[in-house]
Amino acid sequence: MKDYKIAERQITVSVGESVRIIRELQDMSQNELAQSTGIPQSTISAIENDRINLDVERAKQLAAALKCHPSVLVFPGWDISNAA
Repeated sequence: MKDYKIAERQITVSVGESVRIIRELQDMSQNELAQSTGIPQSTISAIENDRINLDVERAKQLAAALKCHPSVLVFPGWDISNAA
């Protein structure tokens, strides 16, 4: 276990903020993301504003549409590049 490095938090970003940031970097509106995922726009808004939790299935849907790994959305701000 001595070869493992524990992941460290690099920045403080909520799950909702990570979804919004990545969506905006993709130049997508909430409506476009809703159309590509099948998740209602009102639910995407609630996720981005941290009013509801992002479950595993929605994380997978959003990640596919945003072309990222679900862990990027679920664990924002963690440096896992050197972690086990």
